[in-house]
Amino acid sequence: MVSRAGLLAAGMALTLTLSACAGSGDDSSGSGDGGGATTVKIGFMGDLTGENSAIVIPPRNGAKMAFDEYNATNPDVKIEMVEYDSQGKPEQATVLVPQAVSQDKIVGLIGPAFSGESKAVGAQLNEAKIPSVSASATNPDLAKNGWTFWHRVVANDNDQGPGIANFLVKALSPKKAYVVSDDQEYSVGLAATVDAAFKEAGVTTETDKFAQTASDYSSTVSKVKASNADVVFYGGYYAQAGPLLKQLRDGGVTAPFVSGDGSLDAQLVSTAGAASAEGAILGCPCNIPSADVTGPLKEFYDNYKSAFNVDPAIYATEGYDAATTFIKAIEAGNTTPEKINDFIKTEDFEGVSKPIKFQDNGEPETNAIFIYQVQNGAVKLLGPSEEAKLEG
Repeated sequence: MVSRAGLLAAGMALTLTLSACAGSGDDSSGSGDGGGATTVKIGFMGDLTGENSAIVIPPRNGAKMAFDEYNATNPDVKIEMVEYDSQGKPEQATVLVPQAVSQDKIVGLIGPAFSGESKAVGAQLNEAKIPSVSASATNPDLAKNGWTFWHRVVANDNDQGPGIANFLVKALSPKKAYVVSDDQEYSVGLAATVDAAFKEAGVTTETDKFAQTASDYSSTVSKVKASNADVVFYGGYYAQAGPLLKQLRDGGVTAPFVSGDGSLDAQLVSTAGAASAEGAILGCPCNIPSADVTGPLKEFYDNYKSAFNVDPAIYATEGYDAATTFIKAIEAGNTTPEKINDFIKTEDFEGVSKPIKFQDNGEPETNAIFIYQVQNGAVKLLGPSEEAKLEG
């Protein structure tokens, strides 16, 4: 699941591109061969080969599936998905955006996937007037920059943090919590919202932070153990969460371990070890379909499994819905970036993950948070945070 995915261009009869220059006002995306289909390019940017790529490959797959299904209908305007592997690094994303805009002439972007890279390139995309829809970037401050071409289909950490903390208060009645993060943009932000929500609920907290590049967490482990906290929350990605959880358990910390969407992957279990990971609680503003779902989610599950030979994982449905956002704009005859962006602001449709409708600042109208738990070595959905109950 961590290998680099290929480009979506194979099999297209024509590959004609559209100028992404601002204010062109021309809604033609190039000419075909006297009546054939034309093609526009939509980018996908995120960590496709780095340490947290397992969070990004599923939404990439969901987006690819949506575009493949659309292109299979033989529309007048086809869509080519161009992939940009930022490895989740802000400095890499800032180099890729000019290439995407000036060289590849994309008319829209799904992503960036992570909050740090989204913050780094948001102004670039806005200045170039390229509409973007992230399937997974959750930092609340992204919506406060006045970017009129920015959107996301996922609830932010101001929803995720309280959703997780309030669930824990209800399920565990903790008197004291220890909140840990690394120094990444997403990690710090999520930990801060959880810490604030705990305090608001009357739970005493202590906090600690370590460098993303750290591998020895013994200092944090000692602090957590000395605190006698009733629950430990880690804001960050599974690449750090797994080793941290193992070292906490090896160091004698038995309090429930909790994390957010960045840790919602099977590699949390494999890196921590099944015994250490058992019972870990994870929150996410994502609804991951399983084999026993019904309705549109079941159709998505079956199609995804057939296309990629794996079960859908984190943000797969959100990637599909982000792609559908662009598809609907193009189906309505909009093929320049500005017209696509104008259309996105009016969209209101029933997505696979949730109803898709955007607020004026690019935030989604729907902000449900779901709770998962590691049981017998696998991550199991317990339900919406307001209804979920811990097992075991």
